[in-house]
Amino acid sequence: MTLSRRIIITVLVLLLSLASGAGVFAAQAYIIVDSKTGFVFQERESKQKRQVGSLTKVATAMVVLDWSERHSGDLGEMATIPPDAFVGVSENNIGFQPGDTITLRDLLYAALVQSDNIAAYTLANHVGQKLQGIVPAGGGAPVATFVGQMNALAKTLRMERTRFVNPHGSDANVKPVPYSTAMDMARLTRYAMNKAGFRFYVSQKDRQISFNRAGKAQSYMLRNTNELLGVNGVEGVKTGRTARAGDCLSLSAQRQAEVIKNGPTNATVIPRHLIIVLLGSPNRFEEGRQMLDLGWKLYEQWAATGRVVDPNKAL
Repeated sequence: MTLSRRIIITVLVLLLSLASGAGVFAAQAYIIVDSKTGFVFQERESKQKRQVGSLTKVATAMVVLDWSERHSGDLGEMATIPPDAFVGVSENNIGFQPGDTITLRDLLYAALVQSDNIAAYTLANHVGQKLQGIVPAGGGAPVATFVGQMNALAKTLRMERTRFVNPHGSDANVKPVPYSTAMDMARLTRYAMNKAGFRFYVSQKDRQISFNRAGKAQSYMLRNTNELLGVNGVEGVKTGRTARAGDCLSLSAQRQAEVIKNGPTNATVIPRHLIIVLLGSPNRFEEGRQMLDLGWKLYEQWAATGRVVDPNKAL
């Protein structure tokens, strides 16, 4: 057998093994993407509308961070936790109470690191008040104004099959029902991970926050809900879970940048980043590990063939 024929057979076997491996994923929808170009390596039902649970909080955080950046908003500002933040909430692990005061920065940590719904609602309520009078159609309730900006962000990012109805992603007894897709969540994740501030929040494995109650300082140590943080280059981003959504997960992973020398003094540096979103998984962290392994294999194949991006297969 000639060397060239042996190489062709080896490549075909590898491609077939990867294709067969793709079928083992039980997630109802998923997508694996190159973050730099938006090129989609692999997907299944990535345009299917589904509930996404607390992946919604990525949009919440970005509305807050964009407001801070564009309107000189102070993340050290104190917000008061309103009674409405507890409506429909089944968990309160931090132990918040109505009237507690806390910085917007620590609310972001609570919402992104430990996926706290009360923190997400309080962010929307406080920043929503700031946005009234700034954004078009900024009247009405502060949280409604804030959610309007979440949907405006979605439109800007071409998340055409997404509807946010609250800042935390809860979907029980909620009308209209919120929805998004794996592809839209990948677009949002790609946008968010391009912001250094957001990357820092979701990279924290734990974080101590503090808040005030009737003049007395309280503290709580947050634990990141993303079990894959730090595994195989994972640098974030978010978990989600509801009865309707099932278990959801978005991941951003990186490897050492590739350096291509163009001469004795010039070189091209190419970042290597993956984004993975899986929705409705029976075992999101194990499937996330498997998708990471597959994603890096597909990335290396793609890089070896010149990183050609088909615009029909890109975000």
